Amino acid sequence: MTKNGCLGRLSLCLLILTVTAACVRAGGMDIPYEKFVLDNGLTLLVHEDHKAPVVAVNIWYHVGSKNEKPGKTGFAHLFEHLMFNGSENLDDDYFQAMERIGATDLNGTTSYDRTNYFQNVPTSALDIALWMESDRMGHLLGAVTQEKLDEQRGVVQNEKRQGDNQPYAIARELIQTACYPKEHPYSWTVIGSMEDLNDASLPDVHEWFKTYYGPDNAVLVVAGDIIAATALQKVKQYFGDIPPGPPIAKHQAWIAKRTGTHRQTAQDRVPQARIYRIWNIPPWGSAPADYLGLVADVLASGKNSRFYKRLVYEDQIATDVSADAACLEIAGQFWIVATAKPGVEPSRVEAALDEELKKFLNNGPTKAELTRIKNQYRASFIRGIERIGGFGGKSDILATNMVYGGSPDCYKTTLNRVSEATAKDLREAAREWLSDGDYVLHITPSPQLAATDSHADRSKLPEPGEPPEVRFPDVQRAELSNGLKLVLAERHSVPIVDLRLLVDAGYAADQFASPGAASLAMDLLDEGTKTRSSLEINEQLQMLGSSLGTGAELDACAVYL
Repeated sequence: MTKNGCLGRLSLCLLILTVTAACVRAGGMDIPYEKFVLDNGLTLLVHEDHKAPVVAVNIWYHVGSKNEKPGKTGFAHLFEHLMFNGSENLDDDYFQAMERIGATDLNGTTSYDRTNYFQNVPTSALDIALWMESDRMGHLLGAVTQEKLDEQRGVVQNEKRQGDNQPYAIARELIQTACYPKEHPYSWTVIGSMEDLNDASLPDVHEWFKTYYGPDNAVLVVAGDIIAATALQKVKQYFGDIPPGPPIAKHQAWIAKRTGTHRQTAQDRVPQARIYRIWNIPPWGSAPADYLGLVADVLASGKNSRFYKRLVYEDQIATDVSADAACLEIAGQFWIVATAKPGVEPSRVEAALDEELKKFLNNGPTKAELTRIKNQYRASFIRGIERIGGFGGKSDILATNMVYGGSPDCYKTTLNRVSEATAKDLREAAREWLSDGDYVLHITPSPQLAATDSHADRSKLPEPGEPPEVRFPDVQRAELSNGLKLVLAERHSVPIVDLRLLVDAGYAADQFASPGAASLAMDLLDEGTKTRSSLEINEQLQMLGSSLGTGAELDACAVYL
């Protein structure tokens, strides 16, 4: 009994040492790959990992919602759904067909900048996965019918309804609209608007596919239990005959940096107030973006972070707080989000956030904080590269860096920056990008409103009451020596005098002159006199805060002052 127990403890110790050694060997942070470009422009990246008989197939199309136009939003995401509904040579549900061969980590996603489709399959089923992906790329449109478009349009719109019905969902659209100029491709949400989805026609969808889903606008990653030469041969076999698409216009960096503070408030059916504070920052892959990612970790990653410790533990004025440098291909945003404790005013939470941020801007991170966040970043990356597929896996990392950075190993630049980052680097990046140009949104609980019981008889109109007595002011009259009659009515509700001069002749009198003479005469009254020009009359009226008008009717002419 004792012997078996010792053996169990010894095995456990050996297991721990093995895992630790693996982490040490991963210090190089290298994902070996071979890169090939087919004649039709398709970029193929192959990574060999033979620890399990599984292969990840991950294809990225360099198209997202930023390639849309105002009035035609939501196309990228709608098309992602259509890609799972069968192709010309396999008119079947893609998920069911892949699940029958044992596929896992199977999905597709759309962002502002890219659309990707990925799955892990047994090595023995790699040909099936490549055949199906190539059939979607090269032989799809014949299977995209009006019926399928209408069906998936409904699915996407229901997805949007569900998203819009979530607590605080109103924030996303308010933030994108307020933080970017109207023509910026990040100024609308990825899922688009209901109206644009309703207007999406079959020709529109076909044109989208022809423009953006060519092999020359795609990166295919095959990672796992496969030899590079074999992967290349198979990819040529299934993808080589697909013609390239047309040239595509691509946006360069467009940060849209802001100045000043823009504030907005909104109400939602939520139990607690929430504060958002957003800055526009540089895009993915830039040094400021990498440093600001570390700043976000110092401020809000973990219970010992500055925001969490201050707001949640010490002051107990918030129930959660987060910060993130969300960096996309042509621009990024730095987000701070805090949910106020019930009964706590949002302004108090915002003030505490601002105090902590100013401390960081003044002093930067401590040595311990810098060590902590570097270790966190490194550990997160290592955990990701233990997998070949899925989000953050090796195939995903290679595709991301190829599409956004132009090289599969751009991640090494970021790893080096993180490793070598100093407190000064983080402080200066924060001072440059987080000192000005913020957008602040407060979402507060909507009041509990309700209708009351009503006893109104709606079977007929109510009977009118007695007509009210009309009270006019007393009228005073006088006459000047030249015969001009004066009528004065006093009412002292506002400090204004209204003057109206009526002349007992209108354009009916034109029968004795030229037609239009009465109207012309009245129009000329404010165009100058013997003592004042038209401009002088206008200036004096403006100085007095007065307005002057003239007009001719059938039997009278009038001057209003």
